[in-house]
Amino acid sequence: MFFSIPMIKMVGTKSTMLMDTSMLRNKLHLSLFQEHQYFCFSNSNSLGMSKIGLKKKVKPIAPTMAILSEAEPMALAISEKPSSNTIQLMAVVTVRSVNNNNKALPNNILSIFNIPPKSNNKGAVTLQLVSTELDPRSMDAKLSNGTVLKWPEDHKVESGPYGNLNSYIVTFLVDSDFGVPGAVTVINGYDSEFYLESIDIENNVHFSCKSWVQPNTLDPQKRTFFINKAYLPYETPIALKTLREKELRQLRGDGKGQRIFSDRIYDYDVYNDLGDPDKGVEYARPTLGGQLNPHPTRCRTGRRPTKTDKNAESRTSKSESIYVPRDEEWEDIKHETVKQGKLKALLRNIAPKFLDNRTGTEGVLEINHFIKDLDSKSFLNVGGAVEDIFKFDPPKLYSRGKRNFLQDDEFGRQVLAGLNPLSIERLTVFPPVSKLDPSIYGSLESALKEEHIIDHIDGMSVQQALEENKLFVLDYHDVYLPLLDQINALDERKAYATTTIFFLTKMGTLKPIAIELALPTSKKVVTPNVDTNSKWLWQLGKAHVCANDSAVQTLIHHWLRIHACMEPLIIAAHRHLSVMHPIFKLLHPHMRYTIRANAVTRETLINAKGTTESNYTPGRYSMQLTVSAYRDWWRFDMESLPADLIRRGIAVPDASQPHGVRLLIEDYPYAADGLLIWSSIEKLVKTYVNYYYKGVDEISSDYELQSWYKEFINLGHPYHKNASWWPKLETPEDLISIIATVIWIVTAKHAMLNFGQYPYGAYVPFRPPLMRRLIPEKYDIDYSEFVMDPESYFISSLPSLFQASKFMALFSIGSAHSPDEEYVGDRKDMSSWLGEPEIIEAFNKFSMEMKNIEMEIKIRNIDPKLRNRCGVGISPYEILIPSSGPGVTGRGIPNSVTA
Repeated sequence: MFFSIPMIKMVGTKSTMLMDTSMLRNKLHLSLFQEHQYFCFSNSNSLGMSKIGLKKKVKPIAPTMAILSEAEPMALAISEKPSSNTIQLMAVVTVRSVNNNNKALPNNILSIFNIPPKSNNKGAVTLQLVSTELDPRSMDAKLSNGTVLKWPEDHKVESGPYGNLNSYIVTFLVDSDFGVPGAVTVINGYDSEFYLESIDIENNVHFSCKSWVQPNTLDPQKRTFFINKAYLPYETPIALKTLREKELRQLRGDGKGQRIFSDRIYDYDVYNDLGDPDKGVEYARPTLGGQLNPHPTRCRTGRRPTKTDKNAESRTSKSESIYVPRDEEWEDIKHETVKQGKLKALLRNIAPKFLDNRTGTEGVLEINHFIKDLDSKSFLNVGGAVEDIFKFDPPKLYSRGKRNFLQDDEFGRQVLAGLNPLSIERLTVFPPVSKLDPSIYGSLESALKEEHIIDHIDGMSVQQALEENKLFVLDYHDVYLPLLDQINALDERKAYATTTIFFLTKMGTLKPIAIELALPTSKKVVTPNVDTNSKWLWQLGKAHVCANDSAVQTLIHHWLRIHACMEPLIIAAHRHLSVMHPIFKLLHPHMRYTIRANAVTRETLINAKGTTESNYTPGRYSMQLTVSAYRDWWRFDMESLPADLIRRGIAVPDASQPHGVRLLIEDYPYAADGLLIWSSIEKLVKTYVNYYYKGVDEISSDYELQSWYKEFINLGHPYHKNASWWPKLETPEDLISIIATVIWIVTAKHAMLNFGQYPYGAYVPFRPPLMRRLIPEKYDIDYSEFVMDPESYFISSLPSLFQASKFMALFSIGSAHSPDEEYVGDRKDMSSWLGEPEIIEAFNKFSMEMKNIEMEIKIRNIDPKLRNRCGVGISPYEILIPSSGPGVTGRGIPNSVTA
């Protein structure tokens, strides 16, 4: 079947073709006719090499094909006619047109299509093929001729949501003994960058480029793109070894100077850019990293130091973004989604901000009027599109007619199936014992006594309840106590170091039975209510626990354990694993957007007076929670799901179980669903690693792999670099464990913590992120106020109306999936393994398992025996369902840390 070509331009023996990409996705045959010869390009479904021949002039078969005049400008030049010992290879070069919204870019990408041709290949793209074979005379790689590609002047771009793909036919002249193309070098002679999607040689050799190519005025070095096939270092074709090593050196850079937007250099630095001391002492923040404030490292930007503190890096201006390597930037659709989310947040905060000062200290309950589908008495009695703009969607934990505080059963359920199911631990000794140093913090004896819980454990003794695994604890004592004096000195911020005891009921649910509220100089215990005052003491206690839990979820489990700890692993991967390395190819979709997401976090979330300090109880001391957890508690070897569950005493090793562990709380939705996903990840990684690594020698001799892992430890986590708990990397089993852990962290674990924020954490009256008042003692001025109206006192302790709406808006942005999200099990490009059917089959099986897991979760959510996910008034646990549509859905597991 032949197609008419939208544009063909020929000048003597020089030819060009511009065509729509969709034509290349079909089975097609193209013919280019010249005066004495034609080239035939055959795109078939077979894996065999397409045939190219030099033939005598024949009658054109496609009469609709237009041959343009010699005066037309050219887009492709072939430098010379082929000789008898040369052949012509036809290639399709695909370029993506993008409306780039990055405010750091001085030129819009569209401009590349309107630059007039210039001489000496200025205003053109030069491409050259590199063979996998050496020239026996020079012992250098065999090269094709240089082929020049120019964008047609009259080519217009109509950018869609993902950018249009525009393809060009080019021809390379090679010797007949050239061998198989293994790489292609690209020089951009235009004044602006362009996005190179792919290059296909004869529909047989594929180069998946997916990268921005900078003008040679910015980057004089040739860009090299390798054949889309996985090679361990020792398997690299001899002619490509030097290029492979050179490419990695370029990505590492020299560690000097300030990075600019066009760079693609990956390097390390400490977190010395969170403060802005030039704006005043109240904006100064300590450097995170080093012995005093240990923290993982970040991607280096090299910005100038501040004037006030030479050790602090200056902040970016409003007109620029924090540097990330160019290919780490969000795509247009992601930028647009975030922009729209911010606009919605702004609009939804207008009325709450206006009303905040008018509603008094109890204004937080007015947030109900700004949630959709409320009664006609709402402040915004509007409907349709206007309501959609100015009102929030109802979070899962919100329901009209419910009380304005969290019920005990829901409080217990949330630690297993809510926003933070990662902190609950089995209690092994009662009362709990602090690990803090008493010489620094004084007496650490718990105020919890047997009398506080004995009436709530179904007639058991405390010892019996411990032995039968019936007592569990949410313990935030040690992480908060060292910071309480500073936190409680802040305006409108009050906190305790909380310890909450839960009892596992016969129905498999957790019942809160006691809360210890500790200050540096005193402790008190509150228990479920027996009268009106004790009822509100209990509600205040639970609210303080929720405030503790919110900050721990955000700053430790979400930011530290995922975002911060994974960034140096990604940096090390780009610095030491070639794009041809099979482990890089496996990890590549799991590294997408993470460095950019972290840059945005440093820019607006965890910076001085950013949204984290504004929305959580610890305020300006928020990152000190992260520092202490990283110093005293974080361990990479405990980050896999089974290891984490065993560490917390929630599971025990059991080889008879499908996942190798047995849950002590059988109806633990996060763990039960998570183990399904963990096992599938582990199975995929095992098949993949064992395919490429047959034994110990191949692991130890893989210098790229070893360099990656060592640098991840030594430069990514320098504070812990000498820790004995780091997993070894000596055997294929070691590598399987490390890679499975990484993929688990950036997929399911991150999805649970991030995309559950709005559904489970946005309704502030149920789950306040900060508290403004302590529980009054009898000698306090506020005590009489509490006694007279304890409910009003409770409500006034919660955030204000405007604080609540800002928090909802923040979570609505962070919990939304972008339309360009790539979900676990959905690997879009498997061309690297077209000759590896075992790997293709493993990916396909993994994809099917994700679909089966989705069905299994839905079945579990309607099982009445599972009281933590099914029942009257109980929301189904959907957060680990792998697939999702765009927006805030409360489900979906992206391939990477995208938000």
